Amino acid sequence: MSKIAVLGAGSWGTALGMVLADNQHDVRLWTHRASQAEEINTEHKNTKYLDVTLPKTLQAYGDIKAAIQDVESIILVVPSSAFREVCRSIKDILPEKVVIAHASKGVEPETHKRLSEIITEEIPHYPADDIVVLSGPSHAEEVALRQPTTVTAASSNPGPSNVIQHLFINKSFRVYTSTDVIGVELGGALKNIIALGAGISDGLEFGDNAKAALITRGLAEISRIGSRLGANPLTFLGLCGVGDLIVTCTSQHSRNWRAGNMLGKGHTLESILDEMGMVVEGIRTTKAAYQLAVSLEVEMPITEGIYNILFNNQHPEEVVSQLMKRERKDEMDNFNSFRNE
Repeated sequence: MSKIAVLGAGSWGTALGMVLADNQHDVRLWTHRASQAEEINTEHKNTKYLDVTLPKTLQAYGDIKAAIQDVESIILVVPSSAFREVCRSIKDILPEKVVIAHASKGVEPETHKRLSEIITEEIPHYPADDIVVLSGPSHAEEVALRQPTTVTAASSNPGPSNVIQHLFINKSFRVYTSTDVIGVELGGALKNIIALGAGISDGLEFGDNAKAALITRGLAEISRIGSRLGANPLTFLGLCGVGDLIVTCTSQHSRNWRAGNMLGKGHTLESILDEMGMVVEGIRTTKAAYQLAVSLEVEMPITEGIYNILFNNQHPEEVVSQLMKRERKDEMDNFNSFRNE
């Protein structure tokens, strides 16, 4: 049995905490909301995020210092907008020989940093090669129901990813390992942009042909910028690329799909966020990815189009028209660019 702190009690953090509790670990689930911690500890519920009964061994903490005291592993599962702040808050209170992993998905606007890079910046004494990224096609709602799910744990140093694999793997939650941190991290973050687009397409009632094209060409964009940043292109053909795109672009469990669907139906972004009441990571990631693509001169027309819908109030149908009228290309252009990297 290991002592593990899961920092972030949203749907995904709670679901991961359940997996660890099922594996008989001592799990501390941290939340900054006292009322949420009380509900988890007294009623074994987290009603805002998941409609399930939580294991009684899953304990919530409102004090982050108490949550991480003497733990062997820390799993960061907070929204990307809060990621730096949480890293700063644990910098000087980390236990010795702790393994740090994160299961959050996003890229920071302006800095264009991946979340593992933020950990390195804010906790410089922790070895960058030991940071683990846990990602893959995984709706929290299905994980909480113990339905079969498969993800990837990636670290440059295989040792820590093997630790995370061992902690999480069980009969309903299978974990593979990888050394491609960049690919696993970018695949998990950038697929949310394409999921927004898939939701917009469905909201416009464009049908399956359009969505299939969007997912496929979206994968090409993710692969293009990922390979430029040092990822292995083959990673995007696995769980953290194709797998995560399928699950996020085709399911109503996906917040990004739901937000996009409402955009396609004519709702404003502000009204959508007010109604959903939860973080939609794809919005923030779209801004970061667009900025990064411009700075690197990487062609990402779908990302650019969704950026214009979100931040420049361009009508979705106008963006679709512009995408369809782009200059003619050979489909293999994307793959030929990999050979030239």
